[in-house]
Amino acid sequence: MNHFLKNIRIGPAGWNYKDWYGIVYPENPGKGFKELDFIAKYFDMAEINSTFYHPANVYMSYAWVKKVSHNPNFKFTAKLWQRFTHDRAPYSQEEIDKVRQGMDPLAEAGLLGAVLFQFPWSYKNSEENREWLSGLIDTFCEYPLVIEIRHKSWDVSAFYDMLDKQNVGFAAIDQPVIGESIDFKPIRTGTVGYIRMHGRNYQSWFPKKGEKQTGFARYDYLYTEDEIKIISKTVKTIAEGAKETYVVQNNHPRGQAVANAAQIRADLGEAMIQLPETLIARYPQLRGISKAEEHEH
Repeated sequence: MNHFLKNIRIGPAGWNYKDWYGIVYPENPGKGFKELDFIAKYFDMAEINSTFYHPANVYMSYAWVKKVSHNPNFKFTAKLWQRFTHDRAPYSQEEIDKVRQGMDPLAEAGLLGAVLFQFPWSYKNSEENREWLSGLIDTFCEYPLVIEIRHKSWDVSAFYDMLDKQNVGFAAIDQPVIGESIDFKPIRTGTVGYIRMHGRNYQSWFPKKGEKQTGFARYDYLYTEDEIKIISKTVKTIAEGAKETYVVQNNHPRGQAVANAAQIRADLGEAMIQLPETLIARYPQLRGISKAEEHEH
């Protein structure tokens, strides 16, 4: 791993995807293959998505620490359990403790770069919601925190000032901007910069009336080289003055997130990135920025 990009870590959102086999991962890797171990060989970060659906147990967290131990520059970011961001019923100390049991092994190992509070589009800027957010920040203040807000009502200076004062990061999100969705903004609050790339699949982002969204269709998007260049400029702006910056690709279908992550690293100045040969074969535009490494069997 080339650590050219000091204090900027770039990597995918999640790693447990079946459609990555034969593209990111070997087609038939054999017994003992570990997806996270493999990702940490090529990248310096990954965002844990599973913690959004349920808190990680302590044994799983220790296993994650062990699987990335071969890369001393690796860090995780992790989503907060949706119980706290998508549910307004009062939460219990037991629920808080469940989250902490999963986060603490990562934090104690020095591998927890940020805990991401990802709120839905429906979470609008109101007094009630501001109070809820302040309570969550106080509850989990022992971790580095980042807030992802999708509704444009939060795009006011008072909100950014509040985050900055409490040393909480703002997640700049690249997504289809429809109606009252927040724009992709080169804003950093606190000491942690955070960028999340959801893709620009306008056609599938919001299902048509009467249609049901299936699978990961909304994230099925491959950024063009021109789009990557524009995003890289935003990364530079956000990273300026930040202690650490995380750039996360959530456009994961068929390994597109991994391909775009490599392109951002190259656009920011990293030379000849080591990548799996199968990924380069699927995305030949990577050939000019990478050196291939054949999969081990």
